[in-house]
Amino acid sequence: MLGRKPCGRWFLLLCLCMVALVLACTALAQPGQETAAQRANVPEGLWILISIHQKSLTLYEGTTQVARYPVATGAAETPTPIGTYRINSRFAGELGGFGTRFLGLDVPWGQFGIHGTNKPGSIGGNASHGCIRMFVKDSEALYSKVPNGTKVVIEGGPYGLLDTHLIPLAPDARGSHVAALQDRLRALGYYHGMSDGIYGPGTRQAVRAARAALGLPASDGADSRFYRAIGLILFE
Repeated sequence: MLGRKPCGRWFLLLCLCMVALVLACTALAQPGQETAAQRANVPEGLWILISIHQKSLTLYEGTTQVARYPVATGAAETPTPIGTYRINSRFAGELGGFGTRFLGLDVPWGQFGIHGTNKPGSIGGNASHGCIRMFVKDSEALYSKVPNGTKVVIEGGPYGLLDTHLIPLAPDARGSHVAALQDRLRALGYYHGMSDGIYGPGTRQAVRAARAALGLPASDGADSRFYRAIGLILFE
């Protein structure tokens, strides 16, 4: 009997560990718990990833690829907006240069969308006024798959909203670079509005306040010296 007691204690300890493991696994499986997709910041339902530099539009369901299409994106002077948006409108029919389908995006600084084109030769290039062009048959296929509210992630270069480089900005500018500037100014406490990508009065005032605080010459604009002063830089 004396020789069996340690074995009994080890057996009891093993049982308790197994029970704890089962309870932990059960808790992980309960509704409302964070899933692997959520931990990876990937939506669980349908969502769209557009790569400006790969000229591709990929439809996902969670982490599973559903479809992939070639696209055309904005020309250098009219770039496609980088960021995360939602489909907020749709049109079907004969739309001229937009093909037969149009999915509008809630970009705050302009009207942009995903649509077909009557210039199929432009697919794969930088050709649009900022919209995402697709072959007509591909736009029709995508249109039938995604509802309004679908998340659309548009990626550019390695520096997020800045794409591949910084550019000088002045009042009335619009775009992803302005949104990046607004994010940085908010982080430093100079800007208190939304990052809407519009260089309006609030952004201008924030730039002037930052310049004064940092000992820079008074100006409404943002240039390379200003970017360095506020720490908005590109890392190697």
